[in-house]
Amino acid sequence: MAIIVTEKTKVLVQGITGEFGGRHTKLSLDYGSAIVAGVTPGKGGQFFEHGSHRVPIFNTVRDAVAATGATASAVFVPPPFAADAILEGVDAGLELCVAITEGIPIKDMIRAKRAMLGSKTRLIGPNCPGIVTPGTGKDSSGGCRIGIAPGYIHKKGHVGVVSRSGTLTYEAVFQLTSKGLGQTTSVGIGGDPVNGTSHLDVIKMFNDDPETWGIIMIGEIGGNAEAEAARWVKANCKKPVAGFIAGATAPAGRRMGHAGAVVGGAEDTAAAKIAVFKECGIETAVTPSDMADALIRAAQARGAKLA
Repeated sequence: MAIIVTEKTKVLVQGITGEFGGRHTKLSLDYGSAIVAGVTPGKGGQFFEHGSHRVPIFNTVRDAVAATGATASAVFVPPPFAADAILEGVDAGLELCVAITEGIPIKDMIRAKRAMLGSKTRLIGPNCPGIVTPGTGKDSSGGCRIGIAPGYIHKKGHVGVVSRSGTLTYEAVFQLTSKGLGQTTSVGIGGDPVNGTSHLDVIKMFNDDPETWGIIMIGEIGGNAEAEAARWVKANCKKPVAGFIAGATAPAGRRMGHAGAVVGGAEDTAAAKIAVFKECGIETAVTPSDMADALIRAAQARGAKLA
């Protein structure tokens, strides 16, 4: 099984005619994702063509959903308009919105999250690499890729990956694949301080998924989401969990990379989060190169299998 998306998920791309959105739409189509529509205001009636694929373009998300039955979207919309693009998906009744856009103003995201209360739409991101459920084809093709993560490094299997960092998501996935361990789903939740889906949200889904046998959780400085998830793991999760926290050498008070990566509270530091991980029985990687091995150690300690 997988969480959130499968190979049958029908996806639309908001901003499909932009250079960045168009490039990654092509990669998703090559991967086998069911990209059924694009949305660019003013370009309705045109088509996005790639190889044998001819994807219709609509002026609005509502029109695209009505015509194609799409249930998920990838948002490749410039920062000043991205929050409104997310809310357009909510208004159209999408089940999932994956916001790739970096640099959305925090006040816009606060407004968007408030407007989303009570809706059925799950938001992943913003400022995230997206989500991949690997398929069974060559280079894991035939699954579902929404976003910018390289599909070919994935492999279908039994490990769930959740991360704030895009590049560390790819690193963990590649390490697992190189060791013959595949993934059920890989979820990049993004590094902004105001986002849609948290570590804990994803951990709970992996815990409930019978085909996910182990979990890698990757965090970084800023906020207390990783500590919250770790404490839930200690109390509720029976599966092996490995973790890594980036930013151990970051100076306090300085924003590092992601908008949310700034130390402000007692549990915001890498040292504090690592301490919580260890207290909660999460096998903690010392360096990024140790993430897959840390999960293997966690599984061996529990007598659990990963493949």
